[in-house]
Amino acid sequence: MLAERLETLSVMGLPVHVGTDYTRWLMARLRQGEAAHVITLNAEMAMQSEQNPKLRRLIQTADLVIPDGSGVVLYFRLKGRRIQRQPGIELAAAVLAALGPNEPAFFYGGAPGVADRAAVYWQERLPQLAIAGTQHGFLSPEDFPAFEERLKALQPSIVFVGMGVPRQEFWIAEHRHLCPQAIWIGVGGSFDIWAGVKTRAPKWFCDNHLEWLYRLYQEPWRWRRMLALPRFAVRSLTYSRPRP
Repeated sequence: MLAERLETLSVMGLPVHVGTDYTRWLMARLRQGEAAHVITLNAEMAMQSEQNPKLRRLIQTADLVIPDGSGVVLYFRLKGRRIQRQPGIELAAAVLAALGPNEPAFFYGGAPGVADRAAVYWQERLPQLAIAGTQHGFLSPEDFPAFEERLKALQPSIVFVGMGVPRQEFWIAEHRHLCPQAIWIGVGGSFDIWAGVKTRAPKWFCDNHLEWLYRLYQEPWRWRRMLALPRFAVRSLTYSRPRP
């Protein structure tokens, strides 16, 4: 399997990799023994990177940056370039479906019990799927070394980390050496949806770039975070060079 050659676009000095089949690209990497850190870029993350140089460097050096957010897709549309949005939760699902029985996945993050239920959700739908293990995201400092050793011993093919941005991105960057041939993907709140703790926006909202509105309806306390959308629109369209 040959990996598709991805085109690299740019928004606010951040890369966006454009291709027709991200799953195939990742499976090719995996089966060639090449690791990858996948970042799902949206407007909120782009704006965070303006104030967080560490996050900005991680995005700029990631192996794969997909256009997860509607704001990113609409930015390129205004620039005359139509690209397909790739929600991270859908990429994660497609990757799980593509894994062979000898390519196990590990779920890390979320409240106690959530990653477990997310793994059960997928095992019921994909009987061939191998789950290397799960771990909630509330480990004590005393328990963390044992978890690291467990992950190192298991050597899963895929590691999903659901801790929110930018915490999951930092964690992956600091720990991907534990499984040097794995594909690492920050999946945000995907475990909550797979576990049935939350529901994803109906398809009409997703297809019309309104998933953010449904999330605001579900979690009105997020309104301050949603202010990143108009700020991103202004900043991305006026961006010319890095701020000093």
